[in-house]
Amino acid sequence: MSNHSLTGFIDYIAERGLQVHSARVRQNGRLWGKYDLTEDKRRVQHSISKSFTCMAVGLAIEEGKLALNSRLGEFFQRHSSMVDTLEPSLDPGNITLYNLLRMSSGHDSPPLWANERASLKEKDWAKYYMSLPLDRTPGETFTYSSGDTFMISAMLQAATGETVRDYLTPRLFEPLGIENVHWESSPLGVTLGCAGLFISNEELSVFGQLLLQRGLWEGQQIVPEAWIRFVSTKQIDTKGNPDWAQGYGCQFWMCTHDAYRADGASGQLCIVIPGKDAVIAVNSQEDRMQEIMDAVWTEIYPLL
Repeated sequence: MSNHSLTGFIDYIAERGLQVHSARVRQNGRLWGKYDLTEDKRRVQHSISKSFTCMAVGLAIEEGKLALNSRLGEFFQRHSSMVDTLEPSLDPGNITLYNLLRMSSGHDSPPLWANERASLKEKDWAKYYMSLPLDRTPGETFTYSSGDTFMISAMLQAATGETVRDYLTPRLFEPLGIENVHWESSPLGVTLGCAGLFISNEELSVFGQLLLQRGLWEGQQIVPEAWIRFVSTKQIDTKGNPDWAQGYGCQFWMCTHDAYRADGASGQLCIVIPGKDAVIAVNSQEDRMQEIMDAVWTEIYPLL
């Protein structure tokens, strides 16, 4: 179908002043519709980066380098002053990879938010994270945390000897035709993992197609099918507006309409709708993310 398929969506976002740069809709393996306000250049994807980091984890588990029950204490030292005083349940060394993947590390105030990362004097962010006692036992409650995903990235680097970016280059980026990826790092060169990945909306829609095909790409299983099924299934309860209250998988949000998504601040969205064999990718500069989701459900979903 041609671009006019998205006329209703374009009108909807224009009427509400939603700053959407680009949209791609793929269905049945083909480009169904596209919209570009300006050139579809590479932009920072914010927390969509987390879902790419999640793919690296699945590959490292398949290679035997990590396991869901791998603990931070296996790779990073606890801060010396806290070792003797903490209850074991509040020791960050006991946080598992699975706790991190589903955002249940046990912090009330999650560490390593963007503002904190920008001002932190300690250059070893993993050491800083490990110096903070937990507020509750890991695994109990969802608290969205970019710091958790940074620690996933640090853990993967410790386990494989490669940054997440370098690890994914031959395994994911190159097979998908995504070349020369820029991904921001910590002061010590650890891929941010939680943010900082620069790709275009077209490239994001290709990633969504890979998810839809459960890791199969041009006849090759480049990410384990079981991993994509697992991470795109609800693992923990969440609260919020309609599309933020459906639960969280592993570095993916569950959606209404039997869908799931990667998302990032300012309206970056990669929505996978298996029942419609469809992917919708959106790049925006817009904080009203539920309104963009509403535009998708109102103006695109009924046409699929």
